[in-house]
Amino acid sequence: LVLLVALAMSALTFDKYPFLAELGLSVDNSGCYNGSWFSNGPVITSVNPTTNEPIARITGASGDDYEACIKAMEEARAGWQAVPAPKRGEIVRQLGEAFRKYKEPLAKLVSLEMGKIYAEALGEVQEGVDICDYAVGLSRMLAGQVLPSERPEHAMLECWHPLGMIGIITAFNFPGGVFAWNAGISLVWGNVSIWKGASSTALIIVAVGQIVAE
Repeated sequence: LVLLVALAMSALTFDKYPFLAELGLSVDNSGCYNGSWFSNGPVITSVNPTTNEPIARITGASGDDYEACIKAMEEARAGWQAVPAPKRGEIVRQLGEAFRKYKEPLAKLVSLEMGKIYAEALGEVQEGVDICDYAVGLSRMLAGQVLPSERPEHAMLECWHPLGMIGIITAFNFPGGVFAWNAGISLVWGNVSIWKGASSTALIIVAVGQIVAE
C-alpha cells in the first residue's frame, strides 16, 4: 500500500520516452477498445520495473465495458466468418506490416515496461511479424479432406468451421508476442477475439491495440 501511494504521488516519466507518443500513447490512456477507445474501470499506473518510476496511467475496463465488448463480438461474428479466408488473410497481412512499421518503438516499450533486454524485445515483436506471415499463407490452405464412404456413389467432405469467439489471455513476460500468435491464427480461421493482458504491461496492450486499430 505504501509503495502504491508513493507511485501515485511520483511524477510520471512519460516525457522521457519520445517513442511512446510515436505509438499513439499519452500520459492518460483508455484501456478498452471495441471500435473506439473507452474505459470505466480502475486506473493503472504503468511502472518501469528497472527503476520503479511511474511512466503513464491507463484506465482499465469495468465489468460493463467487458459486456459491451462481448456484445460487439457477437454482432461482428457472423459477418467476419462470412469473409472469404484469403481476404481475412489480407487483413492479417496488413497487421504484420504494421508490426514491421512499429517494430523498434514497440520493442523499446516492451523493454521499458516489461524489463527484458532490447534484443529480446525486438525478437518478440519479430515473432509477431512472423506469425502474421505464416497466417497469411495458412489463409489459402484451410483445406478439408475428401473421405471414402460406406454408401455407394458417395464421398464424405470434411469442412472446418470457426470456433466463434476466442479469449486471449497473456502474461507479462510475453506481452505482445503471445497476442500475435493467437490473434493471427484465430483471425484467418474466422474467429473474433477479446484480449486480456497483464495489468503490469498495460501500456503495451494499448500500444498494440492502437496498431491493430490503425
